[in-house]
Amino acid sequence: MTHSFQAAQPGGNIAYKGIKIRLGENGAAVLFDTDLLRPAAAWTQSDLDWRNVIYDGSHNTHPRVLGQPVFANAVQPGWAHDRSFADPRALPYGPLPHAWADWKGLYLHGQQVVLSYRVSGADVLESYAISGEGESAAIARHVQVGKSATDLILQIAFDEAAAAQLVDRETLKPVDSPDSAKAVAVLGAPQDAAAVTALACVSSSALVAWDVSEPHHVRLRIPAAATPARVTIASWRGDGEKLGAFASAAGKLTPAADLSALTHGGPARWPTTIVTQGKPGQQDGPFAYDELTLPRDNPWHSWIRPGGFDFFSSGDRAAVCTWSGDVWTVDGVAGDLSKLVWRRIATGMFQPLGLKIINDQIYVSCRDQITRLHDLNGDGETDFYESFNHDHQVTEHFHEFAMGLEIDAAGNFYYAKSARHARTPLVPHHGTLIKVAPDGSTSEIVCNGFRASNGVGIGPHGELATSDQEGHWTPANRLNLIRPGGFYGNMWSFHQGEPPKEFEPPLVWLPKDVDRSPAGQLWDPANNWGPLAGTMVHTSYGTGRLWSVMIDQVDDVVQGAVVRLPLQFPTGIMRGRFHPGSGDLYLCGLVGWSSSAPIDGGFYRVRRTDKPLRMPIAMHVKPGGVELTFTEPLDKKSAGDYQNWSVQQWNYLWSANYGSPEFSVADPRKKGKDDVEVLDIHLSEDGKTVLLELEDLKPVMQMRIRWAIATADGEPLEDSVWLTINRIPK
Repeated sequence: MTHSFQAAQPGGNIAYKGIKIRLGENGAAVLFDTDLLRPAAAWTQSDLDWRNVIYDGSHNTHPRVLGQPVFANAVQPGWAHDRSFADPRALPYGPLPHAWADWKGLYLHGQQVVLSYRVSGADVLESYAISGEGESAAIARHVQVGKSATDLILQIAFDEAAAAQLVDRETLKPVDSPDSAKAVAVLGAPQDAAAVTALACVSSSALVAWDVSEPHHVRLRIPAAATPARVTIASWRGDGEKLGAFASAAGKLTPAADLSALTHGGPARWPTTIVTQGKPGQQDGPFAYDELTLPRDNPWHSWIRPGGFDFFSSGDRAAVCTWSGDVWTVDGVAGDLSKLVWRRIATGMFQPLGLKIINDQIYVSCRDQITRLHDLNGDGETDFYESFNHDHQVTEHFHEFAMGLEIDAAGNFYYAKSARHARTPLVPHHGTLIKVAPDGSTSEIVCNGFRASNGVGIGPHGELATSDQEGHWTPANRLNLIRPGGFYGNMWSFHQGEPPKEFEPPLVWLPKDVDRSPAGQLWDPANNWGPLAGTMVHTSYGTGRLWSVMIDQVDDVVQGAVVRLPLQFPTGIMRGRFHPGSGDLYLCGLVGWSSSAPIDGGFYRVRRTDKPLRMPIAMHVKPGGVELTFTEPLDKKSAGDYQNWSVQQWNYLWSANYGSPEFSVADPRKKGKDDVEVLDIHLSEDGKTVLLELEDLKPVMQMRIRWAIATADGEPLEDSVWLTINRIPK
């Protein structure tokens, strides 16, 4: 499993992108740091405290691996570059330069994990195992190095409280010779009978040698002439008086078998499929939604909280990622949903909250990387978790999710990276929208100023959309159309130079009683929704609702309005995709916290029925008023009655406070809303468009227009739009 894990030793030993690899069933484990390509620590017995928002709902926590490590390493590179272990990063987060160390991913073969990366141009495979039992149990680290053009130095172990020395395997007396075949490396003083860490090595080359030249560190030198090489390091911790038994056993070590044999796919780990039956929805309104029942009751007790999904080319199959780290496939999504066949195909990823399928290959947006999944032997399960891009800068903070995954027409990927809630930013990625090249080789920051943008939307003409959550420096929830290079308000997102004095206005502000926590956006690509063709749909995590977004542009300034679609879901809605065949809208989402929805996750299909919509589909700001266009002709008498319309407006205060009260537009020092007088009402000849002339119209952060009217055929209409006016046309 992958998370930001902390080990007990040495102090501050957090693997921000840590893979905890289980070795057997008795608590033996290794924590591997993919940023620094180092084993942060290893245990023959350990436990996990399961503290974090994803596990127990706690905030400002991260999981800790409990237990005395057999060995640990300082927070520094796991391999030297040009003979130096000095960290070259300006900030101690994110990956090392790719020319130094480049994480490639991991292979699964049964219960065995094989790590894959490159160091100074040399390919490396690495795997771990437990050997022995009880007091003689040791951690075996198998390292397979391809041909290298340079000499390599590998970090093995560190103990800030113990000196490193070499002792003869037979006599246990200190020696100067670094011959790894004859000496055992020790951290501690065996003669004191206190606990020591001992390390033995066996290699395919006699040129591989110990290096204890730096105090408290044990390292291994692998000359270029020794490569390709296979090396096994056995690590043991125990009383110094028992060192002899370990040293004797170490003489029986043999280099590991060729690890590349484990990189072609192994036996299936989760061959069982789970069948559920969908639940059809009522069709008494303009939309009906069906539930695609999740495999909540599964043999692995996997917590199914969907964070993203997409369709395979067949149209009848989808892949769904879960917040807890899984990917499942589900067959039968396009028909009557009477038989949904679920299969778990991947697990252990770092809070995946976005998924995209390209040419039937799955890409998953995780906190640590975009992961590309490979089934190498055709058995339906993931054998290689490829790091497609791992430029992500990660700290242990609970709130800095990587949200959504979408591609533009050129094949670039986009995801949103959250900031650190109410804390100052530490890395440039905090509070940003990030673009990744089609081949995953590079990434760049598109814009910044976000708190927690729950997803990304891409429009038919390449428009980029995000939302953001009310909080510190974000006076209300907001829905944004993105301008590259823009700053979107959160001063606790990362920015360089002088602090910004102003921010890009949103397309529309969203009061918390409208959407307490906004999520992703999408457009209907095939115009399947009739009158709503071409409009943006906004999803709500906080209320489990959908909103139709009406966009107005005045000169180069955008502004907009939202109106609720007549649907209510029992969980937070975060991701949506229109089906490439039927045109139906599929949705998924979850609940972690700050949502009114009662269910922890769901997957749904929304179908358009033949019932009329009876709602506004366009909003335009005009000189002196606001124009709304409805799907149906309006009753002239009721639509023209001033008593049937009410308008209020207010502003917010941009500050470090959490959210903002409502402030009068007429008197900015006064809290509250202003009532706006409707001066005149004009109805178009077709009866669908109404222009409200409003008193003293001016730019305003929030306006609400309510109506209680009727359609021309006598059907009652009672609803509201919430809008933002950034510019009034002349």
